[in-house]
Amino acid sequence: MQIVPLKAIPNQTVQIQLGNQPCSIHVYQLDYGLFVDVAVGATQIVAGVIAENLNRIVRSIYLGFIGDFIFGDLQGVSDPVYTGLGTRYLLAYIEESELPSGES
Repeated sequence: MQIVPLKAIPNQTVQIQLGNQPCSIHVYQLDYGLFVDVAVGATQIVAGVIAENLNRIVRSIYLGFIGDFIFGDLQGVSDPVYTGLGTRYLLAYIEESELPSGES
């Protein structure tokens, strides 16, 4: 598992190499939640996925992404908000080998 570095700002995009994939992760706060878009290179994998505590972001193997992401609340069980990104709420990349069999 690898932590994706995020800042406590409401709209950000992180470019990072994960699972040998050039990933672009866009995290943005709206009035009704924190959302995530994930792309590999120029290919959009998921868009507009609401960020919930310990709920996987990609979820589906057929999308072609190797691994997955989850947000974790270090101080409880709340869904993430931008003000706690990087401190209270961490975004973790879960490697393919760490996922249940057949769920990458």
